[in-house]
Amino acid sequence: MGTLLVKNIHTLVTMDGDRREIRNGAMFLRDHVIDQVGTTAELPDVADRVLDLGDRHIVLPGFVNTHHHFYQTLTRVIPAAQNCSLFHWLEALYGVWGNLTPQAIATSAQLAAAELILSGCTTASDHLYVFPNGSRLDDEIEAIEATGLRFHASRGSMSIGKSKGGLPPDEFVEASEAAILADSQRLIETYHDNRRHAMLRITLAPCSPFSVSPDLLRESAALARSHPGVRLHTHLAENHADVTYSREMFKMTPGEFAASVGWLGDDVWHAHCVKLDDDAIAEFGRTGTGVAHCPCSNMRLASGMAPIRKMLAHNVPVGLGVDGSASNDGSNLLNEARQAMLMARLREENAAAMTARQALELATIGGARVLGRDDIGAIAPGMAADFISFNLDQLALAGAHHDPVAGVVFCQVNQVDHSFIHGRHVVENGQFLPLELPHLIERHNQVARSLVDGA
Repeated sequence: MGTLLVKNIHTLVTMDGDRREIRNGAMFLRDHVIDQVGTTAELPDVADRVLDLGDRHIVLPGFVNTHHHFYQTLTRVIPAAQNCSLFHWLEALYGVWGNLTPQAIATSAQLAAAELILSGCTTASDHLYVFPNGSRLDDEIEAIEATGLRFHASRGSMSIGKSKGGLPPDEFVEASEAAILADSQRLIETYHDNRRHAMLRITLAPCSPFSVSPDLLRESAALARSHPGVRLHTHLAENHADVTYSREMFKMTPGEFAASVGWLGDDVWHAHCVKLDDDAIAEFGRTGTGVAHCPCSNMRLASGMAPIRKMLAHNVPVGLGVDGSASNDGSNLLNEARQAMLMARLREENAAAMTARQALELATIGGARVLGRDDIGAIAPGMAADFISFNLDQLALAGAHHDPVAGVVFCQVNQVDHSFIHGRHVVENGQFLPLELPHLIERHNQVARSLVDGA
């Protein structure tokens, strides 16, 4: 890729250890890695390529999405699921998701990735736990490669249907937990890259305590921990019904259940944790167990407001997740940061409960910590060349010159102007470069119609 100089940055927000905001900043990149950071005057003025931002852009580290279900872009605003809480929402959609195909998995993944990238995301984890009609995680992995997104692919699973006390229909779960583990092993051996700046890593992610057995959770943990850098992910304590299920089925709180199956530790993160109790929060902080905070989905499904301020006070790693685009119903990570800030203020009834900069930390270094990465989430020498820019000369930021960094969160900014992932220019002047979006949208809509019509 050679060298790239990005100069005349109005404000360069580093999110490094010093949380610097450099006026008239610049970056010098070598191949896919950041080489130098400073002011425009301090850095070299020659490179293979020069991007002059004309003192009109804010530059931030790329955002990190820690929880998503890409396939759900195909089932946005399904009428039967629009006004449901979590369990009823799932029951309304299981039948539709049973029509997924490899093509549907691939097309939905590319559309979700494009939507995420345009909203500032450069690294995303996706949780795929349904594999009907010959679908495999490979379908998603191969599709994402074309988008340029840095990707953590989660091999999800469901193995406990209604007849055994689970929530999913019996015909919707995988028949063999041994086969799930064998496929997990195959995926790790085929795709997982634990090197620094890796573009693809594998996570093991049995779907939830109400859709898999405790044995599968234990054995997945053992398998993951036998391979360097393979992490664990699931849903936990999402709403009151989730907590009730855990108490009735396992005679434990969700936090106690997670501990009983070995799902605490700095290689684990759980989605939602809206109803995580104080003892579990303290244990998460002590063990370094992470949380994917999904405020829009939690509001959409009326699950509640996660106690994020309390989690952060206990040093729990917290990142942001947009969650599935059938429970949000968008994939806009910048909007998720804004909603996280607003929800924290509402929950605590304190206008200072979360600042705009703290929300940006969740979206960047917070997400990187949750995914176990020390090579993304900040702009500093040696970090991956993942960064985004916002043009100050846009309608949403008019009048925000007093503090444009805070304006990116407070104001209704919807899209980046530039995005680089692994040193590759993937959004230029607001245009998504890797794929032709009109064709992708048309193909996606066709697949979505056939999916619902076949239900």
